[in-house]
Amino acid sequence: MQAAYIEKLGPPEAICVGELPDPIPGPTDVLVDVLATTVNPVDTFVRSGVFRTAIPFPFVIARDVVGTVAQAPAGTGFAPGDLVWCNSLGHEGRQGAAAERAVVPADRLYRVPAGVDPRDAVAVVHPGATAHLALFAHGRLRPGETVFVAGAAGNVGAALVAMVVRAGAHVVATASTRDFEYCRSLGAEEVFDYADEDLAGRLHEARPAGYDLWIDSYGVNDLGLAVDLLAARGRIVLLAGVAARPVLPVGPFYMKDAAIHGFVISHATAAELAAAAAGVNGMLTQRLLAPRAVEECTLAEAAEAHRRMERGELRGRRLLIVIDPLRWKTLRKGWSS
Repeated sequence: MQAAYIEKLGPPEAICVGELPDPIPGPTDVLVDVLATTVNPVDTFVRSGVFRTAIPFPFVIARDVVGTVAQAPAGTGFAPGDLVWCNSLGHEGRQGAAAERAVVPADRLYRVPAGVDPRDAVAVVHPGATAHLALFAHGRLRPGETVFVAGAAGNVGAALVAMVVRAGAHVVATASTRDFEYCRSLGAEEVFDYADEDLAGRLHEARPAGYDLWIDSYGVNDLGLAVDLLAARGRIVLLAGVAARPVLPVGPFYMKDAAIHGFVISHATAAELAAAAAGVNGMLTQRLLAPRAVEECTLAEAAEAHRRMERGELRGRRLLIVIDPLRWKTLRKGWSS
């Protein structure tokens, strides 16, 4: 099969595109004919070695996959031809998705809901699951609460806003001024300029009683501001900012009975991912979760795709690597016509 892979950790130039042996599924694995994958920040962290995880070389890159089942063991619930997705390949010893075929553990594979464009599905499954885990598994969001979302116009940020609104809670967000209307269209009740010199004052005025849940999807993680504006027993969830080294004001933090929780989706259990997948699929079905902008490239352009991600050129956009352009076009014809 054709694949984008690395033979050692390194820069984007380490990515090769060529032929590798077809993967051999185990007794609880499903063999998937890959249609498309995505480019995520975490893919660059794995490739470069910033995120340390078990990697068998040669190592196929990429985390997410949408494709059709080629072969499935009895008892898995899948059958040849099923349109499926996964967002947890490419780490912990699992080969990635940037190839013509991929092996996916059956408990990490989910169906694309009927009537959902597979392009939309593969574009949102990673940021959507990240947002779901942040809000519900780790943030313990409850109806009626107020959530602060920094970077609400980004891929994860937009998913956070949409999910908070669907859960019956309230969103106050920050974004660039050019993205205010987009954030409001997702359901944010108030949006402020993240570069405003009086941001702290505006956020306090918006919610004098404080914020129940604070999530910075942009990765700045100003914990001084977060702790100051938290409500009593408020929670901070950290999910971005691999190089961030903020100061935590411990005194005010513990006096508020506050909590702080950091997580990466790569450490989520299969059960946690399945719960997030159910939430993502539900929102896809209801047209409540969709990518803002999508670009497509070919497998041969995988290295350049990683360069663009590292240069920060894809913020708010999703870049798909289409593995089989002809099948992709044929499958999507009903949605794009």
